[in-house]
Amino acid sequence: MSERILLIGSGGREHALAKAIVSSSSCDKLWVAPGNPGIAREAELVSMNIADHDAVATFCHKNNVTLVVVGPEQPLAEGLADTLREEGIDVYGPSQRAAQLETSKGFSKDFMQRHGVPTAPYRRFNATEHDTARTYAAEHALPVVIKYDGLAAGKGVVVALTQAEAIEAVDAMYAGAFGDDGVVIEGFLSGQEASVFAVCDGTDFVTLAPAQDHKRIGDGDTGKNTGGMGAYAPAPIVTSDVLDKIHTQVVRPVLDGMASEGMPFIGCLFCGLMIDDHGDPSVVEFNVRFGDPETQAVMSVLSADVAALFASAARESLDTSTIASTAVGFACNVVLASAGYPDAFDKGLAITGIDDAEADPYVTVYHAGTKESNGTLVSNGGRVLGVTAVGDTLEQAVARSYQAVEKVSFANKFYRTDIAKRAL
Repeated sequence: MSERILLIGSGGREHALAKAIVSSSSCDKLWVAPGNPGIAREAELVSMNIADHDAVATFCHKNNVTLVVVGPEQPLAEGLADTLREEGIDVYGPSQRAAQLETSKGFSKDFMQRHGVPTAPYRRFNATEHDTARTYAAEHALPVVIKYDGLAAGKGVVVALTQAEAIEAVDAMYAGAFGDDGVVIEGFLSGQEASVFAVCDGTDFVTLAPAQDHKRIGDGDTGKNTGGMGAYAPAPIVTSDVLDKIHTQVVRPVLDGMASEGMPFIGCLFCGLMIDDHGDPSVVEFNVRFGDPETQAVMSVLSADVAALFASAARESLDTSTIASTAVGFACNVVLASAGYPDAFDKGLAITGIDDAEADPYVTVYHAGTKESNGTLVSNGGRVLGVTAVGDTLEQAVARSYQAVEKVSFANKFYRTDIAKRAL
């Protein structure tokens, strides 16, 4: 079947998904709403308010869209997939109820406890329990992890090394830094982090190449948490034995549990994991969509008809024959950010050198926070670009990425210099 696809989103993740989708033999047409200047080189952009679900459905009917792929979490949290399914439109993305695995840390932790999924011990506190949460955090063994219960753009987590830091984090979250959803306080998990994406059809699943993200702003995993400063795939920490444990101890019980509770999970289950010294996984968090910046690396090593894969999952009949290989070589993605991110930063900075960087056939520069201004490409976000390279070895992919990074310029360009260093 030839697919006519609408992709929702505008970041680096969506640029990587768009590139993979248009490269699929089953893709007849791709629209992206709202997209960005980099995505415009891959697909037709649609100027549309994606928060207006009826407008999205009307566009789909008018243009004979056969599949909608939802990139970011916010539309899923607001129930876009539900509206489209009610209109008879196939969607790769979970329902609003199933999206609670990401939209509520408390729901997610309670769900894992009910279904025996390994995760850190925790306690959740609602919007009125500020004082109780403060006392609990102050008395908790260190390090202690403070999480905002709701969506926080990847920034609502603090690993507190002192009681003062723990109390400060609780106070900041209850002061409305992200909203009024309360907090989850949990024990600290030690080990190495890994990200595993499972393509799910409600019953069955297939996992893609495992990745490792770099969440902290500074080299050596120092400084504030961010949306992610770089990633590589496949991550050697996830051996075949570890992946088997992830399948049996994490993904399978989640899919079975979601189905048993009347909210089958269709879409990408992003498993944010900690792998301990024995190779045992514990869940740090779930997301209900592809991650950014991991997607840029994972899609770069995936050999598959991605359009057909997503369509089969959306139609609850996952077809793994659409995948030739989940990992061909290695990929490294280095995020170029504006200095000051994740706090205050400048926008509107002219960007040059992307064509020079992409003169290397092994390099792709994914647009994240960019826009066109009077014919000039300028920065329009904290994370501006994702410079991604592939290679036969991880060393080769990393070297190519950093060589390309040097060719891209904008004022206040900032990046980590140690992406994948731990693996190397």
